[in-house]
Amino acid sequence: MKGLKYQLKSVLRDKFCLMTFLLPILVAVALNFMGSIDLSTLGELHFGVLENDLSPQTVTWLERYGPVTAYGTQEELTAAIQEPSTNVIGVNANGDSIKTSISGDELDIFQQAAATLPALYEQRGEAELVKVLTMERPDILESFQDIFIPAVLIVAMFMGCTFNAMNIISEKEDGVAFINEILPMTPSQYIFQKVVVGFLFGCLSSIVTACICFRLSWQNFVLLALIVLSSFVAALIGLFIGKLSEGLMIGVVYIKIIMLVFIAVPIVCALIGVSGPLAVICNLVPSQPAFDGIMALSAGNMGTAIKDIGILAIHCVAWFALYVLISTQHKRHTTQ
Repeated sequence: MKGLKYQLKSVLRDKFCLMTFLLPILVAVALNFMGSIDLSTLGELHFGVLENDLSPQTVTWLERYGPVTAYGTQEELTAAIQEPSTNVIGVNANGDSIKTSISGDELDIFQQAAATLPALYEQRGEAELVKVLTMERPDILESFQDIFIPAVLIVAMFMGCTFNAMNIISEKEDGVAFINEILPMTPSQYIFQKVVVGFLFGCLSSIVTACICFRLSWQNFVLLALIVLSSFVAALIGLFIGKLSEGLMIGVVYIKIIMLVFIAVPIVCALIGVSGPLAVICNLVPSQPAFDGIMALSAGNMGTAIKDIGILAIHCVAWFALYVLISTQHKRHTTQ
């Protein structure tokens, strides 16, 4: 118990670990907040006109396609059009028609709108006879949240990897690692002492993130199993990183590489839809079955989620056995 209290104190002093713990929770809150924001206005047309230049009927016609702002002078209108942060389309009278002006740095959709607007104005009479069906505006973030939420949960689940790796590296630099080698501890006791805190904090971060992103239901028991197994595997991998790292900078590089692989592999697999032997190879990365299980739960596919739980359980046994084997051999060499 004293060893566990020491590990808990290390967590409170390590700002890097605390940031890793809180980051997924903050991102989950941001995703839920952004999901309630209507981003469709970002693609809305904005027009700039001169005061008393266009007829009221023309201004009313323009307002059907987007907000219209009137400027007192041509210089003010030109400045608004050339402002890099906006996509204002300038509209001026051109006899019985209109002409548009843009700066040229707008998105293609706004440049095309500016080019076709005069022709559309000339045919406005015929256009009014066309029956228009207004469809429901889709949620821009809905398709992305299917990937964002599992990715955030993956980061939360594998934060124990960061903690354990940084903890062991710090002990190496402080000389505590030499003391641990002569203490009467079995490899299993050492693993338990090192894994528990990172495992618990990874689980806690993941559970809080999941509560923010998902509605509670009976499926959360399956999600909880995915979280527990993933956090345990991450904590074990953190032990390997800490053992292999000779210094702080090398450890940080290893952690970044591992996290990049953990996040990139499942996202790429989800985007390209891997199957067959390649899917089996991808499952060698522990984050892939965790990600796939979360995606399956979101889609209501309970069978796939349970299969991924089995894959993660195999990962837990394999990583634990490998670390015990390596630690036992290392301790035999040091005692000889």
